[in-house]
Amino acid sequence: MEKIRLGPMPYMSVMPTVLVGADVMGKPNYMVAAWATVACMAPPMVCVAINKGRYTWKGIEENRTFSLNVPSVSQAVETDHCGLVSGAREDKSGVFTSMYGILGTAPMAAECPVSIECELFESVDCGSHLLVIGKIAEIHAMKSCVTDGKPDIRKIDPIIYAQSTYYRVGDRTGEAFSAGKKYRKR
Repeated sequence: MEKIRLGPMPYMSVMPTVLVGADVMGKPNYMVAAWATVACMAPPMVCVAINKGRYTWKGIEENRTFSLNVPSVSQAVETDHCGLVSGAREDKSGVFTSMYGILGTAPMAAECPVSIECELFESVDCGSHLLVIGKIAEIHAMKSCVTDGKPDIRKIDPIIYAQSTYYRVGDRTGEAFSAGKKYRKR
């Protein structure tokens, strides 16, 4: 198996597409991000990389709260629109219906199957981007997208981002923390 060098670049094969919500100067704003993941299990935290110049960062800095909203494939047009235009130039507050949870200052897109309400824990300057780490205050999920008390990826039908293209989740290939038990040394 021959591998070739591609050079350093910010590459992960697939990433979730999320809408980062923040109140900026008293108005809800949403930006699209694909560089988001779990940061910690206890206490539960998530993180997202945000370019320092993004309008949404101003709101996170101002209120020290934000949300990560998981849109479904059926919301790809609205979601992508939020990534094409800056809230500094266009009011995006009407693209999704904003709702607020226990923190009161982290707008969440009501139409998204899952919204994660966060308090800013820390931001780490990584160069062009800030790694924004949020302590999860609450997860809000549509009842229809929950199975056994947890968000169900098949019901959510999230938008997956890879190489400047949107995809959807495919078929199950095995059970994590179980499939490897079948491994036999060669």
